[in-house]
Amino acid sequence: MKVLLAGAFGHLGTDILHSLVDGGYEVIAADVVTGEPDFTGFTPLKINLTDKDAVKGICDGVDVVVTTVGLTKASETLTPYDIDYGANKNLLDEALRAGVKNFAYVSVLKASEGRHIPMLDAKAMIEEELRKCGITYTIFRPTGYFYDTAHIFQPKVEAGKVTLLKTKTPVKCNVIDTRDFADYIVEHMTDDKKEYDVGGTEIYTYEEIAKMFFAAAGKEPVIKFAPPFLFDLIVAMSPKWKKGVIKFGKWTMTEDMVASVKTGKRSFAAYIKEIYEKGWKF
Repeated sequence: MKVLLAGAFGHLGTDILHSLVDGGYEVIAADVVTGEPDFTGFTPLKINLTDKDAVKGICDGVDVVVTTVGLTKASETLTPYDIDYGANKNLLDEALRAGVKNFAYVSVLKASEGRHIPMLDAKAMIEEELRKCGITYTIFRPTGYFYDTAHIFQPKVEAGKVTLLKTKTPVKCNVIDTRDFADYIVEHMTDDKKEYDVGGTEIYTYEEIAKMFFAAAGKEPVIKFAPPFLFDLIVAMSPKWKKGVIKFGKWTMTEDMVASVKTGKRSFAAYIKEIYEKGWKF
């Protein structure tokens, strides 16, 4: 089976690529940059998916398209409507033209509930395109990843203080390791018109996560709580191109992100300890 993996050299993409190669699939690894993972067995393809002309022909002979493409940080020149929607729409249109059998898309949990936030609205738009276009599709909505959560918490713990947003009830999440999520995607990428909300097997509040990081670092926890409206003030004072990412940050810290599918072999608590045992820096 031939698979086109778009966004192949991001953090999640590389793990999906590894899982596909291990599974014996013929893989085209497409991305705007070509990465250098420590394994082989795939065909790299450097491509800008926002360019409709560049996309022509890339799905010829492909059985399955898997895409992780999305804007992960603020950009002065690109918006989620250019990447999360535009690039994936170009890819979907080409997949339809080429007669691709299956299209698997990595969205985010509760995308349709956050339509006022560009990063979520653009993803929800692609979900809508998939439902109406007639292709056999699978939508995966992760809660969040071990790596990204560590990227948020470890620097704050190193600085000596974690500030969380004050909410009526503690916000919970069950983040998942990207390697476990990659395996789940590959296992289900040809399912027929299925939509999966996916997270890890452990559920924690953000305060519990902060305390685990402090404990792993050998420090006494210093956790402060700030009212969510402070984010609104930050948004108001920020340049236009940064506003969307800040709104998304507020949303993730005030919404429960617990998925119905709880899967994976890897423990988040063990991962946090491993960070400090191995001296990883985020």
